[in-house]
Order: sequence, then C-alpha cells, then structure tokens
Amino acid sequence: MTDGNTAGEAYPDEADPPGSGRSAKVLGGSLAVALLALVGAAGGWLLAGEDDASPGPSAAQPGVSATASPSDAPASPARTTAPATRTTAPTRSTGLTVPPVVGTDFEDARDELRDLRLGWRLVFGTGSGRDVRSADPPVGSPVSRGTTVALYVAGPAPEVSVPDLVGDDCDDAAEDLVEEGLYPGYPTGRTGVVTAQAPAADSTAHWNDKVALTCGAEPGEPSAEPPPTP
Repeated sequence: MTDGNTAGEAYPDEADPPGSGRSAKVLGGSLAVALLALVGAAGGWLLAGEDDASPGPSAAQPGVSATASPSDAPASPARTTAPATRTTAPTRSTGLTVPPVVGTDFEDARDELRDLRLGWRLVFGTGSGRDVRSADPPVGSPVSRGTTVALYVAGPAPEVSVPDLVGDDCDDAAEDLVEEGLYPGYPTGRTGVVTAQAPAADSTAHWNDKVALTCGAEPGEPSAEPPPTP
C-alpha cells in the first residue's frame, strides 16, 4: 500500500495511467539530463582549448562594460601615409682648404696649389706686380682634390721663352710647357714624339699662351711599313 507522494518513481511493471502526464515528465527529465551532458561536454572542450582559442566577448555585468569584439568595432578611417622626405647626406669634409695664397707671387701660389693636387687658373690684370690679389674660391674655403682655384694677379702676364720640344715624347713635352706657364695644343693628336712646334723654340711668348705640338713618328722614321712588292 502506498501514499500519494509517489511522483517521480519508476513503475517498470505497469504502464502509466492515461492522462496522468507521467510519461511527459519522465521524457522531459531525460531531455534535460541529456542537454546538461552536452553543455558539460562543450564546456570541457572550451576549457581544454582556452589556450588556443581566442576568448569571445563576455556578457555585461553590473558596473562592468562589455568589450566589443573587433568585428563590432566601427571601421577606422584609412590611414594615409605621408610621403617620405628624402634627405641629402651631408658632404664629408676632406679637411682641405684653399691655402693663403693672396699676397704671394703668382708662380709660388700656383706651385702651392699643385702640391695640394688642386687645379689653378691664372687671371692677369692691368696693374703692376706679380702678387695674387684674390682667389676664387676664397682663401680658407673647403675644397676637394682636383678643384680649380682662380688666381687673380695684379699685373699683366709676364713674358716667357718657348722651350725646344722637337724630338721629345708628346706627353713629356706637354708637362714641360705647363711648367713654363704655357699650354699645349695637339693639331694631329698626342701620340708619338713632337715633330714640330709653333711658336718655334726660343720664341717669346706670355704666360697662358698656347703652343701647338705636332706629334707622330720621329723624323726619318716611316709611319707605317711599306706594302709588299708584288
């Protein structure tokens, strides 16, 4: 004999009374247990993989602001990259400057520039004297090897005697002319020896004058082998 508080007991040997709703309760309980098992399994997978999975946004709690996921955040405006500004590397100083040539004899000034491996250009004036009145670039200016310095001389170009260069190697003759303050010209090229010159040797010229050097084979030496006799 039983009392009336038997709801939820199993009756394996008899069927549920019609309309009692017991079958629905048992089925509902079974479904609830199954759902709990699935949720538990899913929760275990999430916990096991929390090191690899990115955490999603959590539900908002009182007093705590929920963090929006990257997909929920408003799109930021495109960032415009400013064009790179090209900077010019500063020129490395060689420590070489125009020497103190102002006030010195122009020939001494030329030799000093040549010793420093600088070029020179003589500009003669209409006054008197051989001293250098100014230089361009000015004295003390930083320069590099090979820079040409203009020397402005007080007086006119002095006279100079043209050396005898016939028979000399063409390159050696050019060096001799520069040493004397003259400059070579090459109407026939600069290969071989000097066969003629103009002005002639011992002529009077002035600094910066040009001397034409005719270069080629030595006098009496054939320039090329004669063709064979048939």
